Amino acid sequence: MKGPTITVITGKSGSGKSTAMAAFEDSGYYCVDNMPVALLPAFLKLPIDYGGTFAGLALGMDLREKEFIHQYASVLKQLTRKGFRFRIIFIDADTKSLLRRYSQTRRKHPLAIDKSINDAIDEEAGLLTQLKHSADTVIDTSDLNVHELKAIIRQIADSGGDASSLRVHVLSFGFKFGLPVHADLVMDVRFLKNPYFVESLRALSGKTEKIRTFVLNNDQTCLFLQKYFDLLDTLIPQYENEGKAYLTIAIGCTGGRHRSVVIARELCDHLTASGYKTVLTHRDIDKSRE
Repeated sequence: MKGPTITVITGKSGSGKSTAMAAFEDSGYYCVDNMPVALLPAFLKLPIDYGGTFAGLALGMDLREKEFIHQYASVLKQLTRKGFRFRIIFIDADTKSLLRRYSQTRRKHPLAIDKSINDAIDEEAGLLTQLKHSADTVIDTSDLNVHELKAIIRQIADSGGDASSLRVHVLSFGFKFGLPVHADLVMDVRFLKNPYFVESLRALSGKTEKIRTFVLNNDQTCLFLQKYFDLLDTLIPQYENEGKAYLTIAIGCTGGRHRSVVIARELCDHLTASGYKTVLTHRDIDKSRE
């Protein structure tokens, strides 16, 4: 198999690698988790139709295998010389998020055998520094939920390593819940007229026709959408020309329930009509009443 790009999923323990692997599997990839890096050359000789029956090959590799950090660079370099192509996806998260996740799941950190969980996280971060810097893509999951991470991974999986096939993730969010750290472009639509202040509309979401009509039937909104779509129609091809495989555009209002949901939907429809493959996510629609 020397044609399709082989995806290596790695990163910090507890960062979401299992979720990423599941998303690749859902996208039709042949997935192998906790693959010993020393066995990779022999594994790639197996007669598995990765590009036919399966959409591609995704391998989970990390510090669960003791020799991984010491051998991955030389093994991948050796295989690259033989014609194989690799892309490394590094799944990351900050210490606070990792501590919370380990507390919730009660799972053991692979390095916390004779040390505290804090020390284990710090040690792992140090060991993975070079790998993180050499990765093709780094995804910080600190502020992502499972559905958001899967949406990002699906974009990467669907691209199949083809730089000319751009996938766009359109995300609505509420500023009161924090910025989406993985977004490439962020648009603040809090300047638009807010249906929250209309008592009969307050409890509704941007998915309803009443909120959609309220937001869109406004000269200010129409002018904004015209100008914003024109800007994106100019920018996105430039990202494609630079070889970007996926792009996340975040649309934010106060609580992520009304205005941002409507505008994100309009943007998604516009990009789909323009020929782009899109994914739409409403991160905060159920978190507040704005």
